[in-house]
Amino acid sequence: GSSLLTGPEGLMAKERENLKRLKCLRRYRQRFGVEALLHRQLRERRALASDSTAQQAHTTRSSQRCLAFVDDVRCSNPSLPMTRHCLTHICQDTNQTLFKPCQGSEEAPCNKPVPVSLSEEPCCPLHLRLPPQMYVPEQVLSVPQELDAAPTELYLSAAELQPTENLPLEFSD
Repeated sequence: GSSLLTGPEGLMAKERENLKRLKCLRRYRQRFGVEALLHRQLRERRALASDSTAQQAHTTRSSQRCLAFVDDVRCSNPSLPMTRHCLTHICQDTNQTLFKPCQGSEEAPCNKPVPVSLSEEPCCPLHLRLPPQMYVPEQVLSVPQELDAAPTELYLSAAELQPTENLPLEFSD
């Protein structure tokens, strides 16, 4: 539509028809005037409503406390996101699948919640079973007594280390 020959004298009838169609297609489903103003106001209202709803849900969820009771007293810890229990009491929620209680050992039973990982029996760091040691340290070789008591005759004195022949000054040291 930005041709220099846009006047009726420069275009043939078919070209004018094509230009008219092109202009119509460019404006297809575009709002003008009052309709455009109302549409923009509607979009702004929807954006404000969705932002305030999300913000309101976030503040109520973040301020929510744990629902667990310990000795007939409600837990005061904040709940985990998207749950009704805190990290200490998350295992009381029967619907959750992300945490399991630590099994502990026979000597010290433990019920700390542990995130479920790839292992079959997740454990807390206190009860983690280490894999068997793969590295076997080498045995230390004992030093024979003969090397410890070396004769002092093998060592040269400072006088014996002096050069015997006369060398230029830079080589004498």
